[in-house]
Amino acid sequence: MRPVPAGRDIRKKTNARAGRTGGGGERAVFIREEILKARFQEDRRTFVLKLNDYAGVIHLHSDYSHDGRASIREIVEAARSNGIDFVMLTDHNWLQAKYDGHERSYDGVHLIIGIEVTPRYNHYIAFGIDEPLISCDLAWVFPYEDELDISPQFYIDWVRNKGGIGFIAHPDHEGSPRFHVKQFNWNDWSVTGYTGMGIWDFMTDWQGQLTGFARALLSYYWPAYMLKGPKKETLRRWDELNRARRVVGIGELDNHETIKEMLGFEFRIFPFSKAFRFIRTHVLTEASFLEEGERNREIVLSALKRGRAYVALEYFEETRGFSFVVLDESEAATMGDEFYLDDIAIAQVELPQKGKIRLIRNGELFRETVGRELTCGIDEPGIYRVEAYLWRAFRYRPWIFSNPVYVR
Repeated sequence: MRPVPAGRDIRKKTNARAGRTGGGGERAVFIREEILKARFQEDRRTFVLKLNDYAGVIHLHSDYSHDGRASIREIVEAARSNGIDFVMLTDHNWLQAKYDGHERSYDGVHLIIGIEVTPRYNHYIAFGIDEPLISCDLAWVFPYEDELDISPQFYIDWVRNKGGIGFIAHPDHEGSPRFHVKQFNWNDWSVTGYTGMGIWDFMTDWQGQLTGFARALLSYYWPAYMLKGPKKETLRRWDELNRARRVVGIGELDNHETIKEMLGFEFRIFPFSKAFRFIRTHVLTEASFLEEGERNREIVLSALKRGRAYVALEYFEETRGFSFVVLDESEAATMGDEFYLDDIAIAQVELPQKGKIRLIRNGELFRETVGRELTCGIDEPGIYRVEAYLWRAFRYRPWIFSNPVYVR
């Protein structure tokens, strides 16, 4: 873990938004933007704070699930060998791993235990709760079939009333008909009250590439090269939802270490030592992790609830050092924050490696550049987020997807 630049707490400003229209026009805005950029470069340390950047993996299954294979010990060891700071386990519909005392720190890896509610459709992952939605003696009583018939709004409300947070899981999962993988998408968008949603799920992306035996073999041995990134429809819906209210975006792994047979051979999909190299969710926190203690769980859940997070594929390059802030002469905001615009502000993006940086406003491309930094002026409210792509193996590959800064 290394600290990265991030924003201050926001205090709503009451000054009038001057200089938007009239005499100066676009020229005045350009001059003001250049002055603010120069001042930021000179005094950037007075504008930004240092937040802790912790890398985690959200949504995975152990042998406490009916279809999981790996033990808690194996998962934790794989996380440690991959430099993961926290793991958020989501076995199907029960919390027995928590009751058995597994939710704790393991020499630098903190295990947070939640659940995945798994009816036929509309899967939901929840954390910060101490009892399951369904009481049963065996995890495989309700795997994810029609017998678990519960309204999505019911379990969203149930998690919230218990003081937990919850995320719509793999909302646009299509499965793989060629290999008899069922579709487990979210189909009830009338619901309210959820914390956020998965915007990039490894299994959704990976299974979508399994269109034939040859492609399946390529995808098995070189999965990172086959991933396409978040689905366009997922990002479009996420942008629309964020214009109405805060909807936090997370990355999901959804790995089970399942054993599948193809052409007479067995394939383990995927050993966690390999799976942990793919989709991660980073959280930015003011507080530092402790070696032991429940406080670490609260640090992670608080950051996720605020949207102080970004999603990354770290197979090719690590992403610590990524920063996205919106700032003016008096204050700054980072992912998940609100920023109240007076006149003009600066959006500033930094990458740890050269890449293609795309600044998105209200779901549309606002600015784009190739390099390690993008700095530009903002003079209109909107929902601003960042996408970054890394050039590897002859094309730009999906790398970083940030939560928004809400410019009011």
